[in-house]
Amino acid sequence: MPDPIIAAAIQLEPRIGEPERNRRHSLEMIGRAADQGATLIVLPELTNSGYVFESLDEARALAEHWHTGPSVTAWSRMAAARGLTIVAGLCEADDNRIYNSAVAIGPDGPLGRFRKVHLWDQEHRFFTPGDLGFPVIDRPFGRFGIAICYDGWFPESYRACALRGADIVCVPTNWVPMPDQPVHREVMANTLVVAAAHSNGLFIIAADRIGIERGQPFLGCSIIAGPTGFPLAGPASPVDEQILVAPIDPTRAAAARRLNDYNHLLENRRPSQYQTDALAQKEG
Repeated sequence: MPDPIIAAAIQLEPRIGEPERNRRHSLEMIGRAADQGATLIVLPELTNSGYVFESLDEARALAEHWHTGPSVTAWSRMAAARGLTIVAGLCEADDNRIYNSAVAIGPDGPLGRFRKVHLWDQEHRFFTPGDLGFPVIDRPFGRFGIAICYDGWFPESYRACALRGADIVCVPTNWVPMPDQPVHREVMANTLVVAAAHSNGLFIIAADRIGIERGQPFLGCSIIAGPTGFPLAGPASPVDEQILVAPIDPTRAAAARRLNDYNHLLENRRPSQYQTDALAQKEG
């Protein structure tokens, strides 16, 4: 059985158009998380580039290859030096297309990548929708999937990871305010994270950014949830950079899915009853 590990969600503020600064700052924060014992570290969405692009040309200029780009190379060196697994949001270049992606890196280099499936708002101007599905990556400590920001608004995202054997889902994100958000209630994104963790028996590590970029505010409030849904760390500050750390025991994910002698979160699924065409035909 794998040993428990320490996971970290790094909440920081990337700056648009400053990739070298973003790399240096992310490495500093990764080092601080590693000093606290973390070996699985998640960074926000588009950590290398910033988020609010003015043009497609600007987005392309900030994009890099997922395996050989300068940010991935720098993160890979840190992962090798400290024995880390890092999941980081990346503006990915692939031929003439760019993707809102996340790269997973281990001590021996890049492990794989995920491309955001559900694009949000102005992202449609710049990015091609993800075409890799929801892959799950094997590590000695367990199996993890990846989702990015708006993917979390679709229950299928987390369920796909769980059905493919994930114990953990890493979520690089850039959460923005939602309409009608009450001032003194937790942000909707946090509600969705804890609900998805509970309904799928997953650890979820959601690393958000902070700050205001070209007029767009970001929410912070990063969170790490356990497989029963309750937060293990966070929500983080809405305005300050912060590192959340929490113990992760992947064996607890499988155990949490067994609610009692009769109920199991995945085994009790009845896909034949979820088909909209079949239901409509029956009701007709």
